[in-house]
Amino acid sequence: MNKNEFVNTLPKFSGANEYKKVERKLVNKKATSSTVKFLKSMPEAFDELKISDGMTLSFHHHLRNGDYVQNMVSEEILKRDIKDLHYAPSSIFPTNEILCKLIENENVTTIDTNYLNGPVAVTIGEGKLKNLLYLNTHGGRPRKIESGELPIDVAFIACPTVDKNGNGYGGKGNAACGSLGYAHSDLEYAKKVVLVTDNLVDKLDRVELDGKYVDYVLVVDSIGDANGIVSGTTKITRDPVGLKIARNTAKLIDELGLVKDGMSMQTGAGGTSLAVAACVKDYMIKKGVKGSFASGGITSYFVDMQKAGLFDELKDVQCFDIGAVESYNTNPSHHGMSGSKYGNPYDDPVVDYLDFVILGATEIDKDFNVNVATDSYGKIMGGSGGHSDTAHGAKVSIITTNLIKSRLPIIKEHVTTITTPGEDIDVLVTERGIAINPKRVDLLEKLKDSKLPLKTIDELYDLALSITGVPNTLPTHNDVVGVVQYRDGTIIDKLYKIY
Repeated sequence: MNKNEFVNTLPKFSGANEYKKVERKLVNKKATSSTVKFLKSMPEAFDELKISDGMTLSFHHHLRNGDYVQNMVSEEILKRDIKDLHYAPSSIFPTNEILCKLIENENVTTIDTNYLNGPVAVTIGEGKLKNLLYLNTHGGRPRKIESGELPIDVAFIACPTVDKNGNGYGGKGNAACGSLGYAHSDLEYAKKVVLVTDNLVDKLDRVELDGKYVDYVLVVDSIGDANGIVSGTTKITRDPVGLKIARNTAKLIDELGLVKDGMSMQTGAGGTSLAVAACVKDYMIKKGVKGSFASGGITSYFVDMQKAGLFDELKDVQCFDIGAVESYNTNPSHHGMSGSKYGNPYDDPVVDYLDFVILGATEIDKDFNVNVATDSYGKIMGGSGGHSDTAHGAKVSIITTNLIKSRLPIIKEHVTTITTPGEDIDVLVTERGIAINPKRVDLLEKLKDSKLPLKTIDELYDLALSITGVPNTLPTHNDVVGVVQYRDGTIIDKLYKIY
């Protein structure tokens, strides 16, 4: 059976609420009772763990583009020419380019991840991965691991500080990266767990990763460069178009009655998203509002808002900059959370308690489906991450984007790749108008007297085309290289080989 035929046997997406009908089935958690064993080198780790053909290995991405651990493992695999491995990193960045060699050499033949960009994404898009790429969500990955759908043989967990009892913590050390939320499912459910660290201490006074789940500790010279966690902008935009979008978004949020005591919110780390947060901050101060929490990947901007008394706490699954790492280590109101508690649909996740979330889009179509996985040519350049999780969970999910980017309309008749279904998206805000999903009659009613530039998405679509003209139809392959999985594991779309 080839990849195209196999994909057709996978369960298909039939609605964003369907997962609620599925019973959660957990595999038994593993807790070791023996003493943690210490290793001196990666070759020793491979020998001890008997890593061999066909195994599934997992990693986390909290060091983002500064991670060294996945690359260390990959180098050892190349030396030993181990074949047919299943890689399950929570995300893949340009620094992980060595994985291209493993794919081409069929050392790695299947990949599960939540996000990827750079050379590895290009290699997979060229059709060089023997089996499939599975693009999960940040909540879907722990669901997949904990249910036994994605069994892990060995988890290599980069951990900035580890003590002699095998306990781990991410807020201290030369490569301190803050919350290690995406590593928790790997820690608790992998058959074998290796904490890889460059900072071994006698005893931790704060434990994030419980040593009872750890089998081995490998001490190396360096697990990575913490400065690499900052990828992309983490500063408020100065672009006039972005600022206009932000102001209108904040005004919309206020008119919907979402700026109130006890409010909860999440934004991305991009310039426009942070500008929205800045405008919302002004409304909060003006009204004397104090929110309950801000969540997600935390930046220094939200740290400052919490310190100013605008939120009771921060709920952090990963830190996006060094300021957030420092806050995580010192601020008692800055709490880490697991990826499962963040977004797993069967774990009463934090995303279900968000009043609103601000999200981006590579493309959005007239049915409000959003693409953040590929560009308009089908080239893989991202993935859902927490996009689908938060869009479904939040009371109001808002997409902010320029109407036109690189002379191309952002609104399409149909997106190239569906990452988040339109039924989970409530609002689109552009510099030329705001479209409310017609299914949200309640929002339209609240805004009936608004002076905001409300339009239908069809009107915005026509406006964009009047400026850009109708884009040429792009050539596409029929060869499947991967699938986009919704948070419940059903297949929401396919990824195709690129020209």
